[in-house]
Amino acid sequence: MAGPPAQGIEALATADGPITLYPVHHASFVMRWNGHTIYVDPVGPAERYAGLGAPDLVLITHGHGDHLDTDTLDALDTGDALMVMPQAVADGLDMSHGKTRRVMANGDRIDTHGMTVDAMPMYNLPETPDSRHPKGWGNGYVLNMGGKRIYISGDTEGTDEMRALENIDLAFVCMNLPYTMGVEQAADAVAEFAPATVYPYHYRGQDIERFKTLVNQANPNVTVRLYDWYASPDA
Repeated sequence: MAGPPAQGIEALATADGPITLYPVHHASFVMRWNGHTIYVDPVGPAERYAGLGAPDLVLITHGHGDHLDTDTLDALDTGDALMVMPQAVADGLDMSHGKTRRVMANGDRIDTHGMTVDAMPMYNLPETPDSRHPKGWGNGYVLNMGGKRIYISGDTEGTDEMRALENIDLAFVCMNLPYTMGVEQAADAVAEFAPATVYPYHYRGQDIERFKTLVNQANPNVTVRLYDWYASPDA
């Protein structure tokens, strides 16, 4: 089974060393920074994470199966990890995963492993009672790592809170209709909050080349990096 790039991708330099990115699949990725290993929404066979080391921090955005898989968590060595999650995930996840856990609501901040973690709203527009991702149910995250700000969107649309983000150095932004947003809305939102660098992820079936074109037409100062998050045979 294909896995993440063996050497990783040097995604961003910080005051405390580079952030190295290991895209895994769809919404799942790993970052290494300053001696710490961070897993984001780990899902799928444990073989995908071979060679990446045990996580120190696991960020879970919400409870949908392409972001949370208890079989994956069972198979990974999370024994020393801090698990960060919204309340809706904590309500359905037993205490066997991770060493400790922190439940975060939108707007909360924690300090851990030499970084700050802010929980951001992630939700569908328009807001309706039957939304797949109602406001407050899940979290996006903004990490401050070595003086650099990293935004992880989770499953969202181009909300006011996303558009109001400032000084984002590295962003991971979702797009896949009908679950989150389309390429046009994602590009419009990204051009507005203007991260220095953005990776489209969670984009199954979407035209990310068009996303790059639209972003750079609207804001040529944003660097759009494309990576094949579906390179695995079981994509």
